[in-house]
Amino acid sequence: MLPDPRLSAYAQRQAMCRTLLIVMASILLAACGKGGPEKDKAAETIALVPVEAATATARPIDASYSGTATLEADREADVVAKTSGVLLRLLVEEGDAIRQGQVLARLDDASPRLSLAKAEATLHKLKADYRRADEMFGRKLLSLQEHDKIKFDLDNQRAVHDLSRLELSYTNVIAPIDGVIGKRMVKEGNLIQINQPLFHIVDFDPLLGVLNVPERELNILKPGQPVSMSVDALPGQRFPGVIERISPVVEAASGTFRVTCRFNATLQTLKPGMFGRIDVVYDRKQDALAIPRGALIEEDGETAVYLVVDAPPPADVKPKDGEAVKAPAADAAAAAAGPTLHAQRRVIHIGFSDSEYIEVRDGLKAGDRVITVGRNAVRDGTLVQVLDMAPPPASSVPVAEKTP
Repeated sequence: MLPDPRLSAYAQRQAMCRTLLIVMASILLAACGKGGPEKDKAAETIALVPVEAATATARPIDASYSGTATLEADREADVVAKTSGVLLRLLVEEGDAIRQGQVLARLDDASPRLSLAKAEATLHKLKADYRRADEMFGRKLLSLQEHDKIKFDLDNQRAVHDLSRLELSYTNVIAPIDGVIGKRMVKEGNLIQINQPLFHIVDFDPLLGVLNVPERELNILKPGQPVSMSVDALPGQRFPGVIERISPVVEAASGTFRVTCRFNATLQTLKPGMFGRIDVVYDRKQDALAIPRGALIEEDGETAVYLVVDAPPPADVKPKDGEAVKAPAADAAAAAAGPTLHAQRRVIHIGFSDSEYIEVRDGLKAGDRVITVGRNAVRDGTLVQVLDMAPPPASSVPVAEKTP
């Protein structure tokens, strides 16, 4: 029986594919094996992680607590109408500074004025009746009961007259406190109802900022301590203040207590509603060993940093016969280029801190360099290149081509 020619061609193609795969695998193995582990080690040695570093130095540092708060006025009030009537005239506008007792607006007073006139007429009549009744009672021409009734009517009318006078005074809208008109809520010609809001008055001096402080700071912050504040609306400026009062109660839900800080609104620069960042300085050290806050690493319940230290020189390789063999060419090139640096993890104990620096009480000494940028990309022993250092001068001839 003759073989099928189609099967023979298929078998030939399979054989050719297997041959090609074997040849390619042999080439790849030869390429990977060239240089061996020495080449891999050289490439790994040369790979440096770029970082930025800062030096631990002695500097003044403040122990402070920082928090945020929205400024609010210590005194503010809504001025409401105490009587009804048409608003005839507005005497102030938004932004005007006013004094307590100043007239802000006037309502139509025709009806209250007529009521007062009627009450005055009735009061005069009853006064005359009482004088006659008093004379008749003195001559025993009037009983005690009738005399007392006329006196009661007179006293009642006096109260009606005083009430009418008070209603008339309500047509002048009076400022209850000093401050600034923050908002006008009515217009001339509006029909005003009793208890309708007319103006909102804000007293800009002082302004208060309320901090919700964790309970661990309860024994540190005290009334009268100085504070300083910066606001987003006025960059580059700081405003001094003082702790006005401290709440003695810790809120169970949040574990915080209220600290009220007072600020004087100089020239009305600060406004209610501004968002401020408040720093409370409660202690100061003049020569604390400090590093930037950006160098800290919090992991495994420890506070650590990565130091930049000199890496040890490459070790010579000794074969079995005891003869020293030089390091690979890549290691020699790295050594010739300059000292190699690597990262070293160091656990530290910290103390005071401010917005930029933090005190190191144990674990570092003055002059140690810590990684500030790139610390998340390194581990203990990682080779690094400090970017703020001047690079070594480049050689005109590659190291591999130098001759002894």
